[in-house]
Amino acid sequence: MVKPLVIALDGMGGDGAPEIVVRGAALAKERLQKVEFLIFGKSDLLEPLVAKEPLLEGCVEIRHTDQVVSNHDKPSYALRNLKESSMRKAIDAVHAGDADCCVSAGNTGALMALAMFGLRTLSGVSRPAICSFFPTQKGETCMLDLGANVECSAQHLVQFAVMGEVFARTVMGIAKPSVGLLNIGTEDLKGRDEIKQAAAMLRESPLPIHFSGFVEGDDIAAGTVDVVVTDGFTGNVALKTAEGTSRLISAFLREAFQSSTVAKIGYLIARRAMAKLRYRVDPRRYNGAVLLGLNGIAVKSHGGTDALGFANAIGVAADMFTHGFIEKMKADFETLDREGPPVPEGAAVKVS
Repeated sequence: MVKPLVIALDGMGGDGAPEIVVRGAALAKERLQKVEFLIFGKSDLLEPLVAKEPLLEGCVEIRHTDQVVSNHDKPSYALRNLKESSMRKAIDAVHAGDADCCVSAGNTGALMALAMFGLRTLSGVSRPAICSFFPTQKGETCMLDLGANVECSAQHLVQFAVMGEVFARTVMGIAKPSVGLLNIGTEDLKGRDEIKQAAAMLRESPLPIHFSGFVEGDDIAAGTVDVVVTDGFTGNVALKTAEGTSRLISAFLREAFQSSTVAKIGYLIARRAMAKLRYRVDPRRYNGAVLLGLNGIAVKSHGGTDALGFANAIGVAADMFTHGFIEKMKADFETLDREGPPVPEGAAVKVS
């Protein structure tokens, strides 16, 4: 008998919780047949919502918690004072082996702090990184770090490259993902010393990583590489810029199609094409930022998403576990630790 996949959910995390969490679980159940859920949160709110979802009958266990991590709680406060919160309990369930992975739409900083404390980092990983998807002209690109680490050394960037490459193989299904370092130009002489050192280390890496060199900002949307590696400051700015640009274009399109009677008629003619465009860039399809580098699977859903977006975040967690993400990550870092990354002349860098 095949053991079901058990996913722990932070039932109280996110702007629309707990409704979007329960409904999202039901939508995910349509795709993931062999799945069960542990939902942590206030049982008086969760139980009637679960009862309304026929698909969740017999596959949900609600574990009551009174404490909730709010969007305003500092990570240190959540770590010290909210040990019985729904977010903390979902992470603890993974650590204890009660669940295979966890998903939360709650406070990002708190989730990172609690996950690092509860799951610890993999051997060879100095800092976890936040990774997510971008739609591109060629399909999808994953990018990391998106905000966990503002300043990064060369060794951190190399670790991010390893983690992103494994993520692209296991979750995105790319047999030989290409990896690029985000820079202000593609020339070898451009960029900060840390980026140039990381590039030299990746070119001589003992791992079979397809390193494509430096990429620029416009290469992200072009899909030049499958994995874009950068520090958390730059990655977060790029992410928020992309989200803002998407909203700006949507607003311009609505304004243009409402500008005249002819434009409205044009919209009616083009509405099928517009529906395809909306689907292609729908942020819910790319929901589910992953905390890579932890000794366990934790996925961060966007706090403002709806049930469909949360269901997609659950799908990301399920794919990571099903395809053995943690095991493959451990194997790559064991190789890196055993053979050691090549160190460019004059660079005092070492993977711990």
